[in-house]
Amino acid sequence: MNLRTYLKRRGRGSTLMLAKQLGVKPASISQWCAGTRRVPMKRCIAIEQATGGAVTRADLRPDDWPLLWPEYTRSRKQRGRAA
Repeated sequence: MNLRTYLKRRGRGSTLMLAKQLGVKPASISQWCAGTRRVPMKRCIAIEQATGGAVTRADLRPDDWPLLWPEYTRSRKQRGRAA
């Protein structure tokens, strides 16, 4: 799920709450959702954790996540085989 969809489903105030959890400004989150700025690599795992896995690092960085987190690539393949 992308970050914008997640925040819309959570309702009003969710951007502010996530910003507080991550220690960033709400404007940063708005820019990530709009695609005007890319989610920084250092924030991806924190977002994944804050959303309870609803928004994954692969969702946030679809073009380069296998390069950034090769161990995550292996664990996703293993989960896919178990399903």
